[in-house]
Amino acid sequence: MTHPFKPIDTGKLKTYSISERKSKVSADDFAVPWEKGKSFKDFIDSLPDILAGTDVRTVISSISEAFLKKKTILVGMGAHVIKVGLNPLIIDLMRRGIITAVAMNGAGIIHDSEIAMTGRTSEDVAASLGDGSFGMARETGEFLNGAIKRAERESMGLGEAVGKEIAEKDFPFRDKSILAAGAMLDVPVTVHVAIGTDIIHMHPGFDGRAAGGATHRDFLTFASVVSTLNEGVYLNIGSSVIMPEVFLKATTLARNLGHDIDTFTAVNMDFIRHYRPMTNVVGRPTAKGGKGINLTGHHEIMLPLIAAGVIERVDGK
Repeated sequence: MTHPFKPIDTGKLKTYSISERKSKVSADDFAVPWEKGKSFKDFIDSLPDILAGTDVRTVISSISEAFLKKKTILVGMGAHVIKVGLNPLIIDLMRRGIITAVAMNGAGIIHDSEIAMTGRTSEDVAASLGDGSFGMARETGEFLNGAIKRAERESMGLGEAVGKEIAEKDFPFRDKSILAAGAMLDVPVTVHVAIGTDIIHMHPGFDGRAAGGATHRDFLTFASVVSTLNEGVYLNIGSSVIMPEVFLKATTLARNLGHDIDTFTAVNMDFIRHYRPMTNVVGRPTAKGGKGINLTGHHEIMLPLIAAGVIERVDGK
C-alpha cells in the first residue's frame, strides 16, 4: 500500500437508542386490511397515513370543511378531465353546491360541446394530421364560433355563451355538458383561451377579437372567484400550463385589490409533476400561510375517489 489512507477506525463511533430517534414512519400509520362489506368511508380510513394516503385524506377533509363553512371551492381543469369521462362527477358536485365555479382551457369547450352534440370526442390526431384534415370537423367549428359571436353581441364571457348555446339546443347528450350545467345551475364556468391552440381557431368563421374579449371577461370573473378563496380550496386538475398561469395572475390581481386570500388549500392533480402547477398553484400562492398539495395519478381514478370521499362526509349535513 503506497497511499497514506488507512481504513477509518470505527471503535469510538457514537451511537444512540432507536427509541430516542425521530422516525418518519410508524406502524400506527400503516394500512388496514380490507374486510368484505365495509363502507367507502372505511376504505378511505384504511389507507396508510403516509405520503399520498395522507394527502388524499387531507384533500377530502379540506373540501368537506370548506363546503360546510360555505367557502369557495374552485376547479381549474384541462380538457383531459373531459376526455377520461369525468363530466358526470363534476356536474354532480356542481349540483350539490360543492363546486362553486369551474374554469377550463380552450380545448375544454371543444370536447364538452362535442360530447353534448354527439356523445363522442377526442379525434385521432395521428390519423388525420398527415392529410390536413385534423381539426376540420364542420359542426364543431360552426357551433363554437357561433357561440363566440354571441358572447361578443351580448357581452358575455365565453363559458357562459357556450353553456347557454348548449343548454338551449336539443343536443342528445346535453346532460353530460359541464358548460350547459353551469348555465342551468348559475354556476360560473370560465374559459381561458390561448389563440392558436384550439382547432376552431383554424376555421374561417373564427373571430379572434370576439374570442379575446370573451375570454378576457372570463378572466375577470375568474379573478373575482379567486378573490373569495380564503379558507377555501382551489383544485388544478390536468392543466400543466394555461390554468396555472391564469391562476397566478388572478391571485396577484385579487391581492393587489386588497382581498385576503392568504389561507386556502391549493391542490394539483396530474399524471406527472410539472413545473408550473408545482410553483404557480402548490407553492407560491400558498406561501403566506395556505396549504399546497400535489397528487400524482390518473384523473379517472383519483377524482372519483376524492368526490366519493367528500360526498360521504358532507351528504345530509
